[in-house]
Amino acid sequence: MNKIETLYKEWLSLQPLKEVDRNRLNQKFMLEFNYNSNHIEGNTLTYGQTEMLLLFGKSVDDANMKDLEEMKAHNVGLKMMQVEALEKDKPLTGTFIRQLHQTLLREDYTVYRQLPDGTNTSYVVHAGQYKTRPNSVKTITGEVFEYASPEETPALMTDLVEWYNEAEPESKLLPIEIAALFHYRYIRIHPFEDGNGRIARLLMNYILLRHNYPMIVIKSKDKPNYLTALHKCDITVGAVPSDGANAALSQIIPFVEYITQNVQTELENCLKILKSGTIRKWWYNGEEINFNNENTEKLIYMMYNNPTITVRGISEAIGINKSAVQKQIRTLQDKEYIKRIGGTKGKWAVMLFCTTAKGGTI
Repeated sequence: MNKIETLYKEWLSLQPLKEVDRNRLNQKFMLEFNYNSNHIEGNTLTYGQTEMLLLFGKSVDDANMKDLEEMKAHNVGLKMMQVEALEKDKPLTGTFIRQLHQTLLREDYTVYRQLPDGTNTSYVVHAGQYKTRPNSVKTITGEVFEYASPEETPALMTDLVEWYNEAEPESKLLPIEIAALFHYRYIRIHPFEDGNGRIARLLMNYILLRHNYPMIVIKSKDKPNYLTALHKCDITVGAVPSDGANAALSQIIPFVEYITQNVQTELENCLKILKSGTIRKWWYNGEEINFNNENTEKLIYMMYNNPTITVRGISEAIGINKSAVQKQIRTLQDKEYIKRIGGTKGKWAVMLFCTTAKGGTI
């Protein structure tokens, strides 16, 4: 926490950010958060497809339509959350949480399942309404872990919202501790039939944003560590849903530590970007990208500044033959660092985030 406090003070000293810097960081977070939070829950869009959709309004031919609509709705939900969080005199309400859920799911839909005995069953997932049937999860040890019942969910959610609205102005807990504890208690209630993980991560960032922290991204590739941190807390708290919904901070130390580490990483990355000045650095899905071949970076930067540049133009400018340029382009396309929009006569889209660009990703 001492490290966090130092980084946080440095972050606050740079506020308010210049508009260009704020836009760059917002765009970077928007792409990373939407992709990772949905990918954790099984969305099949790649990071590159997510970027094409949210920045260019384009969909790749093999992209799943349901996943495309889900990603767009999640981005709307993110914007809703940010607007709500910045109205700091306005308390959190259960109504807003249900509206956020309605936005993410868009509409009711039916889920069809086959039971272990071979019989088929179905149930309706209600957008914007608390669950009407019990829900559970199978843990990493194979046990069935029950969440709060439909009957007790409304009262537990009311208690959770009231606790947060009282705890925030009291300042007895650090904002990171409140955010982690809210996330954990919410997940133990699991108030909706679907979308609970995405809502939990949105509301956790709602709390961080209200306290002027940079919002965090739980990486899809880090899902095992994320779930393990939650599971360790479950062992300490116990299996009774109401106990989970009222867990104490001392019972969820593994998750607090996990979220704290993510906040520290986000603070370090944001400060690194803001202090980069005129030094050009490239990022992709939260990772800094370094190129071993200087010609590769030259090629990308040419596309960055001139999206209509031809292979011949790149070849002549860099001083390497066209076949070498085409080989590098294929490699970059395979990594989804660049994409072609509009066919062979279209434009290049550089999918990397550049620290020296005025608007972030082109």
